[in-house]
Amino acid sequence: MTQMLPHTLELHNLSGGYGPVPIIADVTFTLSQGHWLTILGANGSGKSTLLRLISHLLPSTAGTVLLSGRTIHHQPQRQIAQQLAILPQSPPIPEGITVYQLVSLGRTPHQTWWQWELDANGKKQVAAALERTDLWELRDRAIASLSGGQRQRAFLALALAQSAQVLLLDEPTTYLDIRYQLEILELLSQLKRTESLSLVVVLHDINLAARYSDRLALMRQGSLFALGSTADVLTPENLRAVFEVNVSILATPYGPQVIPLPS
Repeated sequence: MTQMLPHTLELHNLSGGYGPVPIIADVTFTLSQGHWLTILGANGSGKSTLLRLISHLLPSTAGTVLLSGRTIHHQPQRQIAQQLAILPQSPPIPEGITVYQLVSLGRTPHQTWWQWELDANGKKQVAAALERTDLWELRDRAIASLSGGQRQRAFLALALAQSAQVLLLDEPTTYLDIRYQLEILELLSQLKRTESLSLVVVLHDINLAARYSDRLALMRQGSLFALGSTADVLTPENLRAVFEVNVSILATPYGPQVIPLPS
């Protein structure tokens, strides 16, 4: 048997959803340490549901998820959170909470239930997460007072404070203008390189996905339609099948650009 890499995420025939009929069916892929996989698909294709199944926020009906070689569904949620963090789309913001307080919540999986204050290591991890996301100077600001890009960086800092090595991000660029979209994606790319983080990211923008990802996955009706390198996945035929649009693909210095064509 091939030796598992640290923090490798493996899905084997994963199925599940919110009711008796699975939304996700037979999804299989492997994510090695320090790699970025972006999931693309039309609205309602199951992208967000897949992230919730991977993180065990939803129960699966079939298949397995392995995290660092161990079945995730046999691990307590607290133990999972020490290895894997999920950043949902438009996460709720507790009223009156500061940036520092929010990021400190990332240490919860590493503390016993009776600990009210961060220990020395916890404070160190929170400070490092704030520094890595360029939020140290804003640590005492209320989350509600931040810009959209700053808020996204704050929630990313929370995930980093967990010391998780696998991050699941559901539309981290939603509602952000192009400047902040690039800021968040550049930050994730930097963290992937410097911290060897493994990323599973749901995006809508195909061109940004092609620019930053190591691999792409196309989802259609709850199943993986295509999985592989950008060149293998981003073809006019695949995009027509998944998005029902005709496209032309242009080569640029920053990677392929998908141009929708008139119908």
